[in-house]
Parts: sequence; structure tokens; C-alpha cells
Amino acid sequence: MNGLALPPSVADELMRHARAELPNEACGLVSGSVDSGNAARFYPARNVEASPLRYNVHPEDLVRIIFAIEDAGEELVAIFHSHTRSAAVPSATDRRTAMYPDAIYLLASLADPHAPPARALRAWRIDRGEAFEVPLTIG
Repeated sequence: MNGLALPPSVADELMRHARAELPNEACGLVSGSVDSGNAARFYPARNVEASPLRYNVHPEDLVRIIFAIEDAGEELVAIFHSHTRSAAVPSATDRRTAMYPDAIYLLASLADPHAPPARALRAWRIDRGEAFEVPLTIG
């Protein structure tokens, strides 16, 4: 998977969740097809950190969501979180704590809380502390 294609409804859902969680970072998982890079659904999760600077998917949500993804016959394609005031670029903490080099890290910037998904969302691969932007298509 070299990039990620998001349906507009999923992109809108990501942004609604991110805005609803302010002032804290939001998080969740995106499922779909790894081979095609097509996202199908977003699963919002609780941020166990409850922090405007960090995120960590709640363990109970992680287990529930992974089972739901498998039950739907889909795969984990992206790990989502928001940045409350900064750009949708992986922070040093994001790069240091990334544990899934095969997943896409999907970030939303809420620096402009009214920005449309096409301006607020960016997709990244993070491997061994290095971040590489990948194409993101909404449509």
C-alpha cells in the first residue's frame, strides 16, 4: 500500500471525531483493504492519555476494534490521531512511539478547526523513527 484513499464520508467522520475530542487529541483506527489502499470505515477510540499533546488508543477499544475489523473481513489500514494546534506532521513523540511500520499513520490538524478534510488530513509511514509522507486521496 503506497497511499490511502478515503471516502469523503470517512474523512468527514475523522474530522468530526477530532473536533469532538478537543481540547485533547483524538484517535482511532481505519479499516479497509491493504492491497488496494482503500479505506472503508473509521472506528473512533478513546484516548487513554486524555491529553492535548499525546494519544494512546484505549486497550479495551483496541481489542474491540480489531475484532470488529476482522469480523467485517477487512484489515487495519491506518492509525488515526489529531494534532490540536500543530500541522498534521508526525511529532518527535509520534515518530518515537510508532510501532506499526506497515500501517499508515493518518493525522488531522486542528490548527484551523474549520479546515476541510482535504486541507486538514495527511498520511504518513513511520519506520524506525523516520516519517515519509504518502499520497492521500479523498473522493
